[in-house]
Amino acid sequence: MSYTRARASLATAILPAVEVAFRLLDVFTEAPFAGNQLCVVPKPPDGLDSVTMSVLANEIGFSETTFVTAIRPGGYDVRIFTPDAELPFAGHPTLGTAFTLASEGRVTPNVVQTSAAGEVHVEIDLDAGFAWMMQPPPDLGDSFEDRAAVARAAGLEPEDLTDGLPIVSGSTGLPHLMVPVRDEDAVRLAVRDDALCSAMCAATGTESLYLFTVRGDGDVMARMFDRGANIGEDPATGSAAGPLGAYLATHGLAGMPGRVVIAQGEMVGRPSFLHVVVEEDVGRQAVRVGGGVRIVGEGSFRVG
Repeated sequence: MSYTRARASLATAILPAVEVAFRLLDVFTEAPFAGNQLCVVPKPPDGLDSVTMSVLANEIGFSETTFVTAIRPGGYDVRIFTPDAELPFAGHPTLGTAFTLASEGRVTPNVVQTSAAGEVHVEIDLDAGFAWMMQPPPDLGDSFEDRAAVARAAGLEPEDLTDGLPIVSGSTGLPHLMVPVRDEDAVRLAVRDDALCSAMCAATGTESLYLFTVRGDGDVMARMFDRGANIGEDPATGSAAGPLGAYLATHGLAGMPGRVVIAQGEMVGRPSFLHVVVEEDVGRQAVRVGGGVRIVGEGSFRVG
């Protein structure tokens, strides 16, 4: 449901006055007020429906807001909303939600999150302020051949893309278009085109263009151009970092398989560092994504 429709539905609903407590976090950073922002609603009141969740996600305005809908021994259920849609899976919301619940003693430091995309195992180190998730098995699609169209969507020329490396959809629960760029200068010069990014994501069935360049073994720079202008450029994208790790390992780039740190977010003023480990596991890749987590604030919405 679109935000406009959700807001209209909420405005006409008869709701009792209720406080909806939330936590504010920064994820994929070791310092507060960097990384990717997240709003977590760790204990929604009974009866909080999808319409209200959508409206609250738009009100906070972060790329994602999560709502913990159930806690059980060893795990919890979560719903993940952007300002204008619900997602089956997302990276920094997974780490941030698990970290919040562990910090409040409501789950153990080793916990299973269940969302629409399935189960994800998360490991929390509260003392270090760090979290890891084991992402679902990666899926890399066929090569997308219209390289000129991809380049235009990112404000680049076809020669700015890396020769010999394919542009493919990659997913560990949410698909992103892996776009190899020739060097760091070209990544920095990229400019997101709203209409063309939206069209390219629709054409490829993906959520974003994930531009990246290899700067050395274990060192990659990336930028995420979202399909919608509401997010625009995301400062840290865990759901894209996982499939990028699989892509790097498949093509033997950046010293992969192994461990790599993806630097993202500098161009939007929120430096982020996403740690990715890819290991070969009985003929398929096992992908772990982690990063620093900081709880930076709290408050409550007043609904009704």
